[in-house]
Amino acid sequence: MMIAALVKTSFVDYPGKITAVVFTPGCNLNCFYCHNRGLLATDSRSDGVAAEEVLRWLRERQGLLDAVVITGGEPTLQPGLAEFIAEIRVLGYLVKLDTNGTCPTVLASLIDAGLLDYVAMDIKAPPQKYDSICGVHVDYESINASIDQLLHDRIGYEFRTTVIPQLTKTDILAIGQRIRGARSYVLQQYRRPESVARPPDMRLAEPPHPSTWVREVIKGLNGLVRSCDTRGFDINRPLAESSS
Repeated sequence: MMIAALVKTSFVDYPGKITAVVFTPGCNLNCFYCHNRGLLATDSRSDGVAAEEVLRWLRERQGLLDAVVITGGEPTLQPGLAEFIAEIRVLGYLVKLDTNGTCPTVLASLIDAGLLDYVAMDIKAPPQKYDSICGVHVDYESINASIDQLLHDRIGYEFRTTVIPQLTKTDILAIGQRIRGARSYVLQQYRRPESVARPPDMRLAEPPHPSTWVREVIKGLNGLVRSCDTRGFDINRPLAESSS
């Protein structure tokens, strides 16, 4: 189990919980707007943390933290993930997994084993835009399988989409249709990453959607999902309408 970094305390990564956040290296996608690009390579070991060191630290914080969030990169690519989570659970922590949904068999095995309490799954786009946004060919049937796993409502979960400028209202509503009945769908504000790809990706120059655009999208999602929330948007502040 490779760990790239540990954030010792977070109040925002697990709804209503005080958490530690474990970052794993390696990802099978190459999204042009990724903020964790330094974690993409599977051999990312700079400033890494040994799994046993993380577990030792968690033992010392029992009773002070509620949960551990495992994110990345893409954690489901990690050998030893299930064993690592099992050791965390022995310490009494809740466990949240962040995933892109490309490894549904791993996700299903973790849920079946009772190792997860909450899953946040990123849905990048509707099917026809997945490859262009993710920078690689994506087996969308794997995405579908992961979506279906969570829609069974066996554990806490949320679907979430970063609202990049290249996504239209129609795109977001198409995602809403696919996850119809979902417990929670979160729209996350897009922010340009600090490190820009070389050569520069011109898509990063496009301005983000304003909050008025998001308000209209939320109206369209009413009745499709049980709850639609936002992160990073001030949806009460009036802004000029997007031209998208």
